[in-house]
Amino acid sequence: MTKRAWFAWGLGIALLVSGWAMAEEIGYVDTSFKLLGPDDRIVIEAFDDPKITGVTCHLSRSKRGGIKGGLGLAEDLSEASIACRQIGPISFKEEPREKEEVFSKSTSLLFKRLNVVRFFDRKRNVLVYLTYSDKLIDGSPKNSISTVPIMPWKKE
Repeated sequence: MTKRAWFAWGLGIALLVSGWAMAEEIGYVDTSFKLLGPDDRIVIEAFDDPKITGVTCHLSRSKRGGIKGGLGLAEDLSEASIACRQIGPISFKEEPREKEEVFSKSTSLLFKRLNVVRFFDRKRNVLVYLTYSDKLIDGSPKNSISTVPIMPWKKE
């Protein structure tokens, strides 16, 4: 593949994911000791909804350590939890869709991702965030949800 083809491919991927939020690592706890490489851990990350101002989500997920984990070659477990909250006045940058992916992160060298999808429950005026892991061939049914009712924000 030529340099130009690689550049076009990379640019296409960057444009594809540009609407997704970026996570900020808040902290972690070690879950098992590894003699070589980092320990296995549970990582806590935060991201703001990229299209809805005033909503932040926190994810906790397992991350493999050891030599493979330290090199980014280990496949992380399909276990994650999510909590989303209103942190300020909610405003929409554009009309929310009924279902939209707002976050995605690779959890293995190839073909496995942790995803967060936002649903808009118009009837109840609530945002619902679902986290799950998928894989090219065999995804996982393990999932977690969090809801954010769209409420007025009082200024003090």
